[in-house]
Amino acid sequence: MSALPPCPQCKSAYTYEDGTMLVCPECGHEWSRDAAPELDAARVWKDANGNVLQDGDTVVLVKDLKVKGSSSAIKVGTKVKNIRLIDGDHDIDCKIDGFGAMQLKTEFVKKV
Repeated sequence: MSALPPCPQCKSAYTYEDGTMLVCPECGHEWSRDAAPELDAARVWKDANGNVLQDGDTVVLVKDLKVKGSSSAIKVGTKVKNIRLIDGDHDIDCKIDGFGAMQLKTEFVKKV
C-alpha cells in the first residue's frame, strides 16, 4: 500500500484515490497525483475595506469591541498604532492605550 500525500489545501492526511484523482474527504479538494505541488502563497492580511495591511501600520476600529475580563469596551474610532501581523484566529498583535497588550481581528479595523 503506497502512502498518499496530504491535501495541499487543508493538510489532511485522510486523502483517497478516485480513479486518477486524489480527493480530500475533509475539505472536498480534488487534485491530480501528477500535479506539481503548489507553492505556498504569502499570507495577505486585509482590513474591513479590503486594504492590504502591513506590520507597523496604524488602524482604526470600526466596531465597539468588548474586552474579556473588563467592564469597559474599546470604542469605535480608537486608533491603534504600530500593529504587528500574526497567524492565528486574531490576526493583529498590538498595544492599545488604556487597555495594554491586545490581539484583534483584521475584520474589525480599517487602515488609516
